[in-house]
Amino acid sequence: MTEHVTTVVADQIAFVRLDRPEKMNALSLPMLKELVATAHRLRGDTGLRGVLISGEGSAFCAGIDTSVLAGGLKSFGGPFLPRPWLGTNVFQEACWAWRRIPVPVIAVVHGHCYGAGLQLALGADFRVSTPDAKWSVLEAKWGLIPDMSGIQALKQLVGMDVAKQLTMTARTLTGEQARELGLVTQVAADPHIAASELLEEILVRSPDSVAATKRIFEDTWGAGARRTFARERIEQARLLMARNTRIVRAAASSKTTPEYAPRGR
Repeated sequence: MTEHVTTVVADQIAFVRLDRPEKMNALSLPMLKELVATAHRLRGDTGLRGVLISGEGSAFCAGIDTSVLAGGLKSFGGPFLPRPWLGTNVFQEACWAWRRIPVPVIAVVHGHCYGAGLQLALGADFRVSTPDAKWSVLEAKWGLIPDMSGIQALKQLVGMDVAKQLTMTARTLTGEQARELGLVTQVAADPHIAASELLEEILVRSPDSVAATKRIFEDTWGAGARRTFARERIEQARLLMARNTRIVRAAASSKTTPEYAPRGR
């Protein structure tokens, strides 16, 4: 854990916080590496039920720390190179690794959500934002593109014309406008409360079925029907034999609240 990325796990929920308020949580290279390490560590926790990502101070994240880019490609060549077993580099993995954690991940957004911060938020399963938060695919302002998994996320969330428009213009949107376009899941005056309520609604379900749901959507979104049907059969067969499925059935029969075991995978 670095001083600028903190993680606290309480009641099976991981609270990941960007803690660099004096820089509006701009992401330095050490912060990016810590986000990768945190996501990988949480992925292996079978007792984990959810993740909330937020920012300390006046902003969620104002983007990449410009000092990271000051020296050009030579200054960060290693982290820019992809790791073959993941298909991502450090910059991409810091935002996309949250898609591989088999629990719901919610970005809780207020203030600025620019550039790298927006890409981190899009790497979550859900985004809850204040209506007046500022969202922007800011990279065009610097003559760049969103290369921290942002293109892939935009492809999944909005139409091609909207994705091109946001990326080419670096237009700033309010949280409400971002919701209307599909970038934001929900707007709320207090996004922390709204995110917690969404998570509570999911947590009453089996952790195995939630994990299977996330896996199948992540792995087959954009795939053909034949591949999707095959994954449906595979995931369902595993769930039919899962301990938590038996717990759900027993609780339904006895009209009690299920007490789940750690997820199987």
